[in-house]
Amino acid sequence: MLLAIDVGNTNSKFAVHDGQRWRGTWRAASNSSRTADEYAVWLDAAMRFAGLALSDLNHCVISTVVPQALFHLRNLSRRYVGAEPLVVGDNAELGIDVRIPKPSEAGADRLVNAIGAFIQYGGPAIVIDSGTATTFDIVSGDGAFEGGIISPGINLSLQALHTAAARLPRIEIRKPDKVIGTDTVGAMQSGVFWGYIELIDGLIDRIKAEYGQPMKVIATGGVASLFEGASSHIDHYDQDLTTVGLLEIFERNGGRAVQRNPM
Repeated sequence: MLLAIDVGNTNSKFAVHDGQRWRGTWRAASNSSRTADEYAVWLDAAMRFAGLALSDLNHCVISTVVPQALFHLRNLSRRYVGAEPLVVGDNAELGIDVRIPKPSEAGADRLVNAIGAFIQYGGPAIVIDSGTATTFDIVSGDGAFEGGIISPGINLSLQALHTAAARLPRIEIRKPDKVIGTDTVGAMQSGVFWGYIELIDGLIDRIKAEYGQPMKVIATGGVASLFEGASSHIDHYDQDLTTVGLLEIFERNGGRAVQRNPM
C-alpha cells in the first residue's frame, strides 16, 4: 500500500491507497519537530480505525513546504514503511513542464496541485489553494505549470487583525448572515469572508482576461469549502487534489498503476 504525505505550513495530510482505492485520510497539525516515532504512534492508531496497520504499507511519497519536517518524514518511511520515499523536489520526477523563468521557485505543493488538477479536470485551469497562503496557479491546456498569484490566507488575515488591533477579538471564519455588520464580530466576519470572495472572483476575472482562453476553476485547501455557494466563479471544490497529484507522481516514477476511485 502507498502512504501519501502532504505537509503544509498549518496542517499535514496522510492518505493510504491500496492499489485500487483510497482506504483512509487523516490530518494533523504540522509540527517540524515531531519525530518519526511520534508520527508512527499517531498514524498507526489512526489507521487501525480503518482496519489498517503500518505493516500494510510498502511505498511512500512526500510533498512538503516545511523543509525541517522532511528529515523525520524520511525516517518514518525508512523505519516503518520499509521504503525510501519519493520526495517532490528531490528524487521524484514530476513529468510536468514548469514554464516560468525560475522553475525552482515553484513550490512543491503548487506543482502537485497542478498535476492533480490536470489529471482530474484537464486544462487550461486555475487552481486555488486556500491555506496559510491563498494561491492561484495556472495549468495550461497541455498540463504545464505557467505561474500564478500568492496572497495572504484568510486565517493569516484574521490573525493580523487580532494581533495588530487591541480591540479586535479573535473570531471564527464563517459566512455572515448580512454584508453590513452591526457589531464588531459581524463586521470582521463580513470583511474577511466577503473580502476573500471578492479577492477570489476578482482575480479569477483578471486571470481569465489576461490568459484569453476559457479556463476551469478548481478550489482546494483547508478552508476552500467555506466559499462553496458564495463564489460565482469556482467550478469544482476538491479537497483531495494534492493527494491525487501525489498518486500520479508515484505512478510516473514506476509505481504500480492504480485506479483513482474517490475517497
